[in-house]
Amino acid sequence: MQEKILILDFGSQYTQLIARRVRELSVYCEIYPFNHYPEPDSSIKGVILSGSPYSVRDENSPNPDLSSIKGKLPLLGVCYGAQLLVQQNGGVVLPSKIREYGRANLLHLEETDLLFEGIRPGTQVWMSHGDTIENLPDGYQIVGSTASVKAGAYKIKNENTWGIQFHPEVYHTTDGLQMIANFVTLICGCTRNWTPDSFIESTILNLKNELGDDKVILGLSGGVDSSVASSLLNRAIGKNLTCIFIDNGLLRKNEYETVMESYWDLGLNIIGVRAGEKFISQLEGVSDPEKKRKIIGRVFIEVFDEEAHKVKDVKWLAQGTIYPDVIESINVNGPSATIKSHHNVGGLPEKMHLKVVEPLRLLFKDEVRRVGHALGLPDIILKRHPFPGPGLAIRLLGPMTREKLGILKDADQIFIDGLKKHGLYDSVWQAAVILLPVQSVGVMGDERTYENAAVLRAVVSTDGMTADWAHLPFDFLGSISNEIINKVKGINRVVYDISSKPPSTIEWE
Repeated sequence: MQEKILILDFGSQYTQLIARRVRELSVYCEIYPFNHYPEPDSSIKGVILSGSPYSVRDENSPNPDLSSIKGKLPLLGVCYGAQLLVQQNGGVVLPSKIREYGRANLLHLEETDLLFEGIRPGTQVWMSHGDTIENLPDGYQIVGSTASVKAGAYKIKNENTWGIQFHPEVYHTTDGLQMIANFVTLICGCTRNWTPDSFIESTILNLKNELGDDKVILGLSGGVDSSVASSLLNRAIGKNLTCIFIDNGLLRKNEYETVMESYWDLGLNIIGVRAGEKFISQLEGVSDPEKKRKIIGRVFIEVFDEEAHKVKDVKWLAQGTIYPDVIESINVNGPSATIKSHHNVGGLPEKMHLKVVEPLRLLFKDEVRRVGHALGLPDIILKRHPFPGPGLAIRLLGPMTREKLGILKDADQIFIDGLKKHGLYDSVWQAAVILLPVQSVGVMGDERTYENAAVLRAVVSTDGMTADWAHLPFDFLGSISNEIINKVKGINRVVYDISSKPPSTIEWE
């Protein structure tokens, strides 16, 4: 039985970051809503309570019954979680006289306390709270203080229960990872055996047991998630897996051929489908990005369904679902508000009456890459930038035309090839060219031009949830701009997007 840490989510923006830090330590963990978590069993070694946008003083604030956990399992309350443990047990939490947000230092620290082993007084932490613990319940002992927060950290006497007012999971807490490591190893006794190799071994065994001799189909996108999922399934069931890779005509220039070659080298049983004409003919003249997405999603299902029915006796549909997708579906506040619809194989299981298998549903994106590396997948797949399901359709703003799609593909190829040639591709998380429905005046030779403007977009990120614009060298941007304008007829102006997420999104549509 896989040992794990349970993280109860009270709606904090940092909850996933707690999980990522625990996983970095080769310790498996799972996130559950505060009001819907499993009964503790022998596999659960400890519990972490997350922060929250709520105040414990709010009438409708999260207030779960923790009697099956507190005093029975090692417990760490972070920010709201720490205040909740105080409020529930007779302590007092009041509004802060001054809201503390940002860097602070633990000037007083009980260095003999297990949570702070190896950490010196003065260590920097990150605060983000509007309430302060005014009075601690009986048996609660202060083990850390800042200049303005006396109860910066506490421990309950004769219990393996701690509360900390700061966030150890964020990078600004300089010894935060060490604190989390102390909790999961010294206090919870986890053996740190959650590794890519152990995941591969257990997943392949589980897939063999679950699928037996059944046949499975999987829709490949060329991206990391579906590629790693296909590799795991291929090892588990071999030729009983059939992969379908659909060229919707909206991939990057020559990408279909490149990706297909990579998949053949992996030994996959794969069907390649050139269906660009079906997609593009129905997108012609469409401007609204949501309509584009819905058309692409509908046609994808039609094409995939048609190809899948050529494979006899299929019982399962495999998907490259990863852990952030799972977390969002059981979010403490319900599914997150839809910013934009995502192209996936959403309607396929019901339409085709198939059971679903998701080999990667426990992994974060960076863990998927590490598993892929352990499986021996090539860099052309593992280091490939994320690419939207609707492809270049949502990077061509305004009405879709074949001519503009061709212009965008040519400009995009110059940008991506340039990043690779100058050794910048791997330092960028995602890069794109966006073709704007905006014409501007230009001069080429002695002639006046009136052509399209294009945007170069490059960001750095770890998971796409937040992203900063990439500080690419000016000389490089200048050379790419010149090359696009000189070689791509239809573009006479190139600009660089220096917006970060938030407030902007990575894609423009």
